[in-house]
Amino acid sequence: AAGGGGRPPGPDSSLEPYVQTRIFKIIVIGDSNVGKTCLTFRFCGGTFPEKTEATIGVDFREKTVEIEGERIKVQVWDTAGQERFRKSMVEHYYRNVHAVVFVYDVTKMTSFTNLKMWIEECNGHAVPPLVPKVLVGNKCDLKELIQVPSSMALKFADAHNMLLFETSAKDPQESQNVESIFMCLACRLKAQKSLLYRDVERQPSRAQKLEPPHDAHGKTSCPC
Repeated sequence: AAGGGGRPPGPDSSLEPYVQTRIFKIIVIGDSNVGKTCLTFRFCGGTFPEKTEATIGVDFREKTVEIEGERIKVQVWDTAGQERFRKSMVEHYYRNVHAVVFVYDVTKMTSFTNLKMWIEECNGHAVPPLVPKVLVGNKCDLKELIQVPSSMALKFADAHNMLLFETSAKDPQESQNVESIFMCLACRLKAQKSLLYRDVERQPSRAQKLEPPHDAHGKTSCPC
């Protein structure tokens, strides 16, 4: 078969379960103009777009990363914040999602209060509780305009079992922080899926209870 490297399947082939690159689908949710598209650009392309058009419906970008020797394709789905653009696509958007990123603008309190609506929409589309979710406060470079204090965001994140990241997709110095958002999710997903597969083989009834371990400060044990 093409791509097999000329190595015929043998008795040890079961020791190589991940021949194909796995794909993790991460969706980005939030109000219009909070910087969802810029965050995905920064992660997938490493640059900040000088000008972006309003997202119509759904768009996605992808980046192949390596975690603990395994190549993983991170597929980041970006959706329009305006309902008139997203209504027809929303079912497709939530299908088979692996992780969710909720984004608000730290300079707009309304984008923060609207997070409850976005969480309700997410729950309304039966996204499983085990799907990792993170909260991202964007545009933190605009320090003099900040309306959402970190303490308020942290309290909200804790109440919804989410990690909080505050960053700026525009500031080049924050590019590593933007990358860590998606890499942390990819690490958690890899750990979660590996534990899940291993447990399914042995004790299927306990598989759904497994989550990546974290310490008292909410930090995951992923290498990022």
